[in-house]
Amino acid sequence: MTTTWFITGASSGFGRLLTERLLARGDRVAATFRRPGALDDLHAEHGDRLWTARLDVTDTERVRHVVTEAFQALGRIDVVVNNAGYGLLGSVEEASDEQIRRVVDTNLLGSVHVIRAALPHLRAQGRGRILQVSSAGGQTTYPGLGYYHAAKWGIEGFCDTVAREIAPFGTALTIVEPGATPTGFGASLDTAPPLSAYENTPAAGTRQAFLEGLFPVPNSAEKTADAMIALVDSGATPLRLPLGPDTYEDVRAALTARLAEHEAQREVAHSVAAAVTG
Repeated sequence: MTTTWFITGASSGFGRLLTERLLARGDRVAATFRRPGALDDLHAEHGDRLWTARLDVTDTERVRHVVTEAFQALGRIDVVVNNAGYGLLGSVEEASDEQIRRVVDTNLLGSVHVIRAALPHLRAQGRGRILQVSSAGGQTTYPGLGYYHAAKWGIEGFCDTVAREIAPFGTALTIVEPGATPTGFGASLDTAPPLSAYENTPAAGTRQAFLEGLFPVPNSAEKTADAMIALVDSGATPLRLPLGPDTYEDVRAALTARLAEHEAQREVAHSVAAAVTG
C-alpha cells in the first residue's frame, strides 16, 4: 500500500533526500519548506503525488493551518517527519538574544507545534508514525553548540513523554539521531561573533573545526535517509534510532559516564529520604 508522508524542511538535507526517495518508489509526500520554488523540479516529475506548502515552523498559526490542510488534501498521513532545523555555533556568551530565540523557536518549539498540530488527525485515524529528527547532540554535547543542545535535549525530553502518551492511540514516535553527515548543515550554521576571551578554549576549537571543514563527517546522507525509510517499512517502533558510528560511540560514552556519576551518588541520594515512622 502507498504510504503518505508529511516532511518539514524538505528543500535540502535529509528532507530533500527523503522526499526524492519516497516519490521515486511511488509514495505520496506533503513537503514543506521556506524557500519558494524549492521543489518545483520534483513537482514537475511526480505531479499530484507531491503536495507542497511554504512553512516556517516558528510561525505557530501557520503550522496549524498547513498541517490541517495537508491532512485534508491527502485524506490521510501515515508518517510525520519533523526535520526542519537551525544550527548555531558559538559559546553561550557569544550568541545574541535573537540567535538564541531562533534556535529554540525552530528546533524545540517549532517541532513541538508540528507534533501538537498533527496529533488530533493521527488520533482520528487510529494509527500513524512520527519521526523526530534530533542528532547525537540530543544525548551528548560539544563545546560551542550549547544552545543547539538546549533545543535538542529539550525536544528529546518532550518526545519521550509524547511517545508514552500517544501509544494507546495506535501512534508511535521515534527520535532519529543522525551523526555528522554531509547535508550542508555545517556550511549553513549561523555563527556568533567570537569573543577574545574564548580563544584557545574547547568552544573555539569546535568553531575552527566547523569553519575550516575539519569536523569529522563519517556518515552517508543517502544511507541515513534510507535507514529512516527502512525503519518505517519494518514496523519497528524504537524510541530512539542512533544513525552513524559517531552517534553510537559518542552517545554510548556520554550515557556510560552519566550512569557512573549517578551510581557514585547513590548513598547521598538515599540519605535524604524521610524517616519511616510506625
